[in-house]
Amino acid sequence: MKNIKIASLQLKVLNDKYDNIEKLAELVGDGAAEGADILSLPEMWNCPYQTELFPEYAEPEQGDSWLALSTIARKNCIYVVGGSVPELGEDGRVYNTCYIFDREGRQIGKHRKVHLFDINIHGRQVFRESDTLSGGDSFDTFETEWCTMGINICFDIRFPESARMAALQGAKVIFNPASFNMTTGPAHWEIGFRQRAVENQVYMVGTATAQNPEAGYTGYGHSIITDPWGRVVMQMDEKEGCSICGIDLDYVDEVREKLPLLSARRTDVYDLCYNKPNRR
Repeated sequence: MKNIKIASLQLKVLNDKYDNIEKLAELVGDGAAEGADILSLPEMWNCPYQTELFPEYAEPEQGDSWLALSTIARKNCIYVVGGSVPELGEDGRVYNTCYIFDREGRQIGKHRKVHLFDINIHGRQVFRESDTLSGGDSFDTFETEWCTMGINICFDIRFPESARMAALQGAKVIFNPASFNMTTGPAHWEIGFRQRAVENQVYMVGTATAQNPEAGYTGYGHSIITDPWGRVVMQMDEKEGCSICGIDLDYVDEVREKLPLLSARRTDVYDLCYNKPNRR
């Protein structure tokens, strides 16, 4: 069997960026992810989830938060899927960005959140990421010693194309760091991860921020892993903590052989067209 262990670190975000970086380093240094192959972090783990703060906390690639993640990966010989942080792009725009590192601390992947979280739920839950953030323009995967893996961020999961593009690029595991809230979390968190896992016959990994009722935005918590059959194989509660869960990549092949959804697609009738960005 091709087994790997994923450590989901559900963090309670503090107001000070460097307090968050220090706490992350201390938790990992104290053995929170010991025995795991991959460390997965939440969305915006170094920054309160408030639109007006994203530009203030934003760093260019290879900034302090990036360096902390790279160092943790190298010192602990572990892959790091770095949740997300506010990135100050070379174009001067701010992005919601995930960096991925291998066991030697080298960056092997990057994803900028494509779908920005702009909602107005009956006046009770209003949030507009687009007030300060720009959206990414690619669906991203990265290579590991086991297989291809995919990366989306939070609101991306609501769009089936996001996970399907990763699966069509060969992903067997898709990470979706997130910070669902107390309105959308109870309604759609678990079902969203189960849906995408079933549709694409992959493991879905959702690492969330812990609940902090004193924050301006209260995250739902409940970090989760769902398997290719749509079953929940790990789910945390709302509190800060770390959970290590093993997954069997051979099970992906087994499910796809028994129920060949991806190979049975009628591409003569329909297809998914990826408008790849024209980058210089």
